[in-house]
Amino acid sequence: MANESRPCPCDIGDRLDYEGCGQEVQVEHIKAYICKPPASTDKAVIVIHDIFGWQLPNTRYMADMLAANGYIAICPDFFAGREAWKPSDDWSKFDDWLKTRDARKINKEADAVLKYLKEQCGAKKLGVVGFCWGGVAVCHLMMTYPELKAGVSLYGLIKDSDDISNLLNPTFFIFAEKDEVIPLHQVTLLEQKLKKNCKVDYEVKIYPGQTHGFVHRRREDINPQDKPYIEEGRKDMLNWLNKYV
Repeated sequence: MANESRPCPCDIGDRLDYEGCGQEVQVEHIKAYICKPPASTDKAVIVIHDIFGWQLPNTRYMADMLAANGYIAICPDFFAGREAWKPSDDWSKFDDWLKTRDARKINKEADAVLKYLKEQCGAKKLGVVGFCWGGVAVCHLMMTYPELKAGVSLYGLIKDSDDISNLLNPTFFIFAEKDEVIPLHQVTLLEQKLKKNCKVDYEVKIYPGQTHGFVHRRREDINPQDKPYIEEGRKDMLNWLNKYV
């Protein structure tokens, strides 16, 4: 990785002092944060958290933004009760921590959430977005669940060996030009694999001058130079969902 001492700099950013507009619910064996739009809808988006977990205010802010744009938004605890990472934790232990939280081993949680959305919320059209750790999870889910009609993976870690070409439905990849964790050559390699093998719509976009976590971990009010890119990233995410969900 580009930076072994801090393998995931999601905490290099701004923690919102944000309460959230939704509520917490129990979904089978996991808890979830859910926010619904003012008008009834059959469209829903699963929001997958980063390493800081489902209670991070920034991620709930994203869920609320999706709800304000007409989607039922649910942010489940994909760590299933295991502790989220904290910025004060010892980064030398990060790899061991991550081994017990594999973003590709979340089918049990995904099944529960999909069932809840369909049976309890009347959702018929489904999408998924995810940040960092959640971006990896989006790639896995978009290769596994055909009912997810659109995916947006935001700065999900990719390895040279990863092949995510067999996506089942349209997927949008957001990357930051100056991401310490995801070198641009890996993004280029991803694009080459998708171009060669992917059978569905996809887009890979790199946002100039931005760092890891910029869409949900930067505050436009205190990062004015980043504001256009933060807003563009959020708008692009919404446009992709609006187009395909």
